[in-house]
Amino acid sequence: MAGAAVPGSVSTGLRAMFLMLTPNESSFQTVEDVPQYVQQATPVFIGLMVLELVVGVLKTGAPVVTLSDGVTSISAGMISRLPLLLMRGCELTAYMYLWNHYRLVELPWDSAWTWWFTFLGTDFCYYWVHRFAHEVAILWAAHQVHHSSEYYNLTTALRQSVTQQFTSWIFYLPMALVAPPSIFAVHIQLNLLYQFWIHTELIRDLGPLEWVFNTPKHHRVHHGRNIYCIDKNYGGILIIWDRLFGTFAPETDKVVYGLVFPIKNFEILYVQLHYYLYLWEKSNTFDDISHKLSTFFNGPSWKPGKPRLGDHDDNPKVTGQEVPHDPSWSLPLQVYVVIHFLLVLGTYHDVFQNKMILSQLTILGMAIYILLTLTSLGFLIDQRPTAAVLEMLRCVVMVTMQRYGFMKPLLPSLTVPTEAFVSLSLLYWALQGFSQLLSIKRKAD
Repeated sequence: MAGAAVPGSVSTGLRAMFLMLTPNESSFQTVEDVPQYVQQATPVFIGLMVLELVVGVLKTGAPVVTLSDGVTSISAGMISRLPLLLMRGCELTAYMYLWNHYRLVELPWDSAWTWWFTFLGTDFCYYWVHRFAHEVAILWAAHQVHHSSEYYNLTTALRQSVTQQFTSWIFYLPMALVAPPSIFAVHIQLNLLYQFWIHTELIRDLGPLEWVFNTPKHHRVHHGRNIYCIDKNYGGILIIWDRLFGTFAPETDKVVYGLVFPIKNFEILYVQLHYYLYLWEKSNTFDDISHKLSTFFNGPSWKPGKPRLGDHDDNPKVTGQEVPHDPSWSLPLQVYVVIHFLLVLGTYHDVFQNKMILSQLTILGMAIYILLTLTSLGFLIDQRPTAAVLEMLRCVVMVTMQRYGFMKPLLPSLTVPTEAFVSLSLLYWALQGFSQLLSIKRKAD
């Protein structure tokens, strides 16, 4: 077996997303041989998001995603993968270590039985990763990122946590006692890819498939903040685990999406990290050490006197009339954010494409620039008072990177227009930032 899949093949990425790869073409002897299925599927992500946008407009007369929310979701997905520039994923690293030193049985890598066993085992472990992420507050602090959008569309699938990967690896370790890392490396990607297309409202019901597979209908429930939706439907690919363990709920009332207490914020670092600060502040309200620890290791809604997982007594009532947070901002600013977002997306793609030939210092610098850009764009979307100063500083960095060849235009023919646009951006925000500083100085005087 091994290797019928051609690296870089978009069709392979598409088939991987819909579990259409056979064991024969997706079983490999070593981890190094395993294709980057997620990377191969990137054009598919883009194509399906555009298709959903077009079909959504034709079907409902309105876009299924707003610019502010879509940019924030994709930004979260980009940030979640930045650690992979500097190290191999925690899940695979820990898995390989346990396999190399403590495996009990060595299942054959080229057996279809091994492939299917690993498929079921990975999905079973994912169910518990996901369930614990909802039932343990410190894990929820990471996972809440994925639930923070008040919309439900394919960009929501990309709204991932940068910190969740540092704990989720624990739940997959039992698999490392028997299943080869190369087969696990395939299925951890397939499990993730499958969950992309189920984040849509356009697919309503899939008939008999609803009994076995996780579907858009089931996953909509999982993203709801209605009482009947909370902590339900944890499955990754299969919904059978929820049916077995009593966490299944069918879709009934209109699902209202997002966190129980919506954050109403598009600044990417706040989206990623705000809940950690909340837990710290909550723990500091208690004097008892057991209560302090329970704040982090019990359920997110736990309080003294309540059961471990807490309850929903303090939840705001969901009426079905809720309107997602969608602040108004000028069209020129929207165009500006889109252009700069596309530029940083190009830089992001180039770094991942060339990470094997770039120095660690260069990669670190580029990762910091990407994070700075996404943070600054979030400030602009939120229209924060300090946005002009931060964007001015970012444009200085951007001009410097452009000068030394670390940033390329989206197309070679756009080199001059891109350089001009970046320079004008710096000039504009320098004037805006200077004006704001003068205004602050006058108020201080």
